[in-house]
Amino acid sequence: MLSLHSVTAGYGGVTVLRNVDFTVGDRDVVALLGPNGAGKSTLLRTLTGFVKPTAGRVTLDSRELTKDPPHQFARSGICLLPEGRGIFPSLTVMENLRIMAGARDIREATTQSLELFPALSKRLRQTAGSLSGGEQQMLALSRAFITSPKVVLVDEASLGLAPLIVDKIFETLALLPERGISVVVVEQYVQRVVKLAKTVYVLSRGEVVHVGDANQVDPGEIYQKYLGVE
Repeated sequence: MLSLHSVTAGYGGVTVLRNVDFTVGDRDVVALLGPNGAGKSTLLRTLTGFVKPTAGRVTLDSRELTKDPPHQFARSGICLLPEGRGIFPSLTVMENLRIMAGARDIREATTQSLELFPALSKRLRQTAGSLSGGEQQMLALSRAFITSPKVVLVDEASLGLAPLIVDKIFETLALLPERGISVVVVEQYVQRVVKLAKTVYVLSRGEVVHVGDANQVDPGEIYQKYLGVE
């Protein structure tokens, strides 16, 4: 459904991704793993139009998006949940939800968010920046449901969160394919994300060094490539 075809990309003349092929299927959950500096976040930014390939193509449902601006990627159904929450900290929770809802009914959007994350119900008038890290991530994840995307790209959603909150985050991500939404997850908890995923890609130095069915992954091989152990 969403694919990179032989993509090379980077920043200011510095190449980060090299000849990358990457595909997300319908209702798929893809784990994108790799050491720091492997190019994982750059790959997500390429899938959302913020980084333009110097070679190759980006397609969604066979339609090429390569040269489209980022807002067109979003309108096409690609939702990025970036590292660092991706919310407006100076606005209230309710104001953040209103922005996420766009032209949609704000009451419906709010109900949908609070059904997923009841902890936010007493925080609607509170500024998002004053929430706990877990509550901020819950608010950020609400966008994946409110905007009805085709694909959600999640960059380190569990970073800095307590174990119980991480459990809730993974439980919520598991709901997305049930609603017809595909997911790409960049995550530090390798074992947990592999259990969630259907497909695993491993990046190293901007190149795909492993791709396969998550159920058939050799943990030793994944850890070797993920951690850079020889």
